[in-house]
Amino acid sequence: MSSNNTSQTLYACSRCFSRHPFEELSSGQQLCKECRGTFPVVKCTYCRSEFQQTMKGNTSTICKKCEQNVKAYGKPSACEYCNTIAAFIGSKCQRCTNSEKRYGRPVTCEQCKQKCAFDRHDEDKKVDGKLLCWLCTLSYKRALARTKQTESERKAHMKMVQQRAAKHKEQKLKGHNKRPHRVDVTKLPPLSDTTDNNGPTPIKAARMAGVHDPHDPNISDHVVAVTSLKEKIANLQKQISQKDGQLLAKEKQITELKAHNFTAETELRNRMKTSEKEYENKISNMQSKITNLLKEVATLSKSTKRERLSLNKSDRADRGDKNDRGDRGGDKSDVKSETGTNSESGTDSPVP
Repeated sequence: MSSNNTSQTLYACSRCFSRHPFEELSSGQQLCKECRGTFPVVKCTYCRSEFQQTMKGNTSTICKKCEQNVKAYGKPSACEYCNTIAAFIGSKCQRCTNSEKRYGRPVTCEQCKQKCAFDRHDEDKKVDGKLLCWLCTLSYKRALARTKQTESERKAHMKMVQQRAAKHKEQKLKGHNKRPHRVDVTKLPPLSDTTDNNGPTPIKAARMAGVHDPHDPNISDHVVAVTSLKEKIANLQKQISQKDGQLLAKEKQITELKAHNFTAETELRNRMKTSEKEYENKISNMQSKITNLLKEVATLSKSTKRERLSLNKSDRADRGDKNDRGDRGGDKSDVKSETGTNSESGTDSPVP
């Protein structure tokens, strides 16, 4: 009866409170399959932290904190240390800035070989004796949780198998005759030393065949295969994390090149605009100089014309004065000649 009660024990889901066997619930938050399907645990696109979606149909892969930061500061850039696209302010994410303030400059991670791990100077904080960065620590913990989950599932399966075998044996003993079945010793062949040396007696062999051995070599081989597969999965996850780091580094390099190209283009455009403005200013200055010179030429030509006219007038006036003076001199000479003729002829007036 105790085995039946333990096999029928049900546990409640932490979200929908429906009862299920312990093996069907998740190890971390004790969620059933439906809740795990409708509210899956996803990684944030920016900060790479795991969070569980709380609304049905919501396929957003950005956590609430990153959503608030995107609304406040815009889309982030790649972090200078961990290469996660979570640097909303400056060139470093908030996690790396806080760790740098507390523990100093980062050191090289022993897993991904990037300079993004922070030494806390505490051996208990290390993961399996290794100094890992935050992303490698998360991947290691996920792999460890998966191995623990598979180990617990294996133990639960072995327990169920043993309980079923015990139940089957109990039912078989109940259905069997109460009188013990004994082998007729007279019908057995005589025992010899060879049987003891070569192997167990037929009675012992029958008894051993009737009992189910829980430590089957096939089961141990299965466990070895499972552990080897787990190790392969862990190695593949490490390779995936390394590839993710390389991809993030490439993305960071691409963003840096784009930023450099953008700054170069803006500088060239600004230079072109300034050169165009200078050229236009020079042209306007030259045009203004040309207009001023033309005005000066016009004024000079007018002044020269006036001077010429005034000179011509003065020359004409001088010539007229000379002519008038010549005419007056001729009249005086005529008068003198007439007075001379009168005196010679004796017609002078008597002297009083």
